[in-house]
Amino acid sequence: MRQFDFSPLYRSTVGFDRLFSALDQVAGIDASATTYPPYNIERTSDNAYRISVAVAGFAESDIAIEVKENSLTIRGEKSESKEGNKGEILHQGIAARAFERRFQLADYVQVTGASLENGLLHVDLVREIPEAKKPRLIPINGSAPRQVEAKAA
Repeated sequence: MRQFDFSPLYRSTVGFDRLFSALDQVAGIDASATTYPPYNIERTSDNAYRISVAVAGFAESDIAIEVKENSLTIRGEKSESKEGNKGEILHQGIAARAFERRFQLADYVQVTGASLENGLLHVDLVREIPEAKKPRLIPINGSAPRQVEAKAA
């Protein structure tokens, strides 16, 4: 894989350092990175998104969702309960290992809620651009013709 040197761009841009860091992060991902648990990212409307994570076997109390700055982290750690285990497990095909999944969020993307149903954790997000950042039209004030008053001498 090719490595890109963004240092020339740092000299001529201001405020794009997070973008370059994100590109460096993406370029550094190797193929051996974990794929557990599987997830989907979908756009539900123009400014709304949903992340669905397959968390079969995990209860709500086993999952933590944290948003810090522009990063969403979903952690899962299965609590060992002796009372739920009625016998000896002969084959365990349902993974119950701990996981941590991170997502970079764009500016103004907020988490609006989360739900757990049928083994899928759904995290809903929406992009809410502040009014001050939205484009606005500036009216052009027409100037009324000036009246020149003649002074009586």
